[in-house]
Amino acid sequence: MTNFAGPAGRPLPWSLFLVPAAAGIPAGLLWWLLAPGGLNLITRDPALASGTAPLVWLPRDLTLAGILVLAGCLLAVFLADGKRRDPQAALLAGLVGAAAGSLVAWGTGILAARLWGPAVDASANASIAFSLRAWPVLLLWPAATAVSVFVLELVGAAGRKPQTGGPGTGGTISPVK
Repeated sequence: MTNFAGPAGRPLPWSLFLVPAAAGIPAGLLWWLLAPGGLNLITRDPALASGTAPLVWLPRDLTLAGILVLAGCLLAVFLADGKRRDPQAALLAGLVGAAAGSLVAWGTGILAARLWGPAVDASANASIAFSLRAWPVLLLWPAATAVSVFVLELVGAAGRKPQTGGPGTGGTISPVK
């Protein structure tokens, strides 16, 4: 059996790819449960229960956007803990997993709507059926992860004490005279 390894023979952090990708399943189900045009548990407004009203389309996309941004922030907390042997490989695996998780969430939401939602005639417009109109929403999970990791690393670096000086400096940092 082949063991896939990264640079210097270290194993790649596959769990940081697989966990976000698998987390797309509950994210997609949550999208269908909460979004207007799906089960509509947020508003419970009967006027927003059907995708025939264009009013539903933006909130439906924004619901998935919020779920994906929250998932990205949560993933960033795990990626920025600083206890990994190869943090760059971990970040890369996490970002690819986040992108895969976004696609899985989208597919799961669409599948849930087809399995458990009412039959919809989308011949007039494809957005009448439970769908995603704003495709860039799928980039929010990896984008939120990357930005959140950056912010967490920046805050962590600002909170660390400065390193002591090198040999011959007496261990203190002095301003340039």
